[in-house]
Amino acid sequence: MTSSVTGHLALPADGFAARWSVGDHDEHLTLRWENEGWTATGTITSARVEYVLRLTAQWRVSQFLLFRDLEEADLWLGTDGHGRWGEINGAHRTDLDGATDIALPGTAFTHAVPIRRLPLLTGHGAELSVLQVDVETLGVVPVSVRYERVGDRRWRHGQGDVLTEFEVDEYGLPLDIGSRHRRLE
Repeated sequence: MTSSVTGHLALPADGFAARWSVGDHDEHLTLRWENEGWTATGTITSARVEYVLRLTAQWRVSQFLLFRDLEEADLWLGTDGHGRWGEINGAHRTDLDGATDIALPGTAFTHAVPIRRLPLLTGHGAELSVLQVDVETLGVVPVSVRYERVGDRRWRHGQGDVLTEFEVDEYGLPLDIGSRHRRLE
């Protein structure tokens, strides 16, 4: 079934897996439908990092967890769905308010979230406030990112004057992004 809003196929209800080669490491992704939303679990091999993104059925981020070397999350962020962000301890992070998405360097999947959600026609774009996560320091800062739909399955993404075009598969997940991200499966 194709979404009438984005034109992408619905993901299989029994889950989906993908893998990208990203420079000196791989990104492994598993998507599962549970509790009326999607749970995306990803591993960045060389950094020994695991992330979990909990998404609503409409592909809005509700939680983000980052695991580096502990069994408990090193970073946990949640949103109320209205642009207010907080940490696991309940502390409201006013510096992050207004952001809609997560950008995790070294991943291809985080581009899929806004692409699957944005109801853009070819030739149209949207400027988003995205939380850029630094895996080393656990720093989180909002950045302005632009997504433009260039064709049926072609997108342009970038910050400022640095723009990259890439294709997505029938589900809206990126294939190759520039010379750095290569879709393996």
